[in-house]
Amino acid sequence: MMISVCFVCLGNICRSPMAELIFTEMVKERGLASRFNISSFGTDDCEVGNPIYGAALRELKEHGITGAHRAQQLSLRDVINNDYILVMDTANLNDVLRLTGGRFCEKIHRLCSFTDRPRDVSDPWYTRNFEKAYEDIYEGCLCFLNKLLSDKRAALGGTRL
Repeated sequence: MMISVCFVCLGNICRSPMAELIFTEMVKERGLASRFNISSFGTDDCEVGNPIYGAALRELKEHGITGAHRAQQLSLRDVINNDYILVMDTANLNDVLRLTGGRFCEKIHRLCSFTDRPRDVSDPWYTRNFEKAYEDIYEGCLCFLNKLLSDKRAALGGTRL
């Protein structure tokens, strides 16, 4: 069983690529990398082709996470082709729902809706607090992965959390 997950923010240079790389590391640590297709996108085309923002990359490196990324814009085809669309905030959620015409709601969620404190992921572009964004994203990814592993345990071969 292959599970496709995409993370979405506005420009795809800070939060969503951070989530993509954090989640990729989490599934690798559990020996599940071959079971997941993980990507990230922006709702806007303002950063298409640009690398992950330097401060976001530095924050990831402080936590031992490395990787490369080029910004890309989300399309309706991307929504259709992924099992889960995990957005960073309410504005991103509204943008994705607008793109889909309100379809596919069952697979579109705010990342931190899986936590004990549902909320938007802090936007470091405006706050400059990349550590807070990392913490929000890490918690959201961990809670999402735990729920996913619990819900799909049999399909994933009884994998332990």
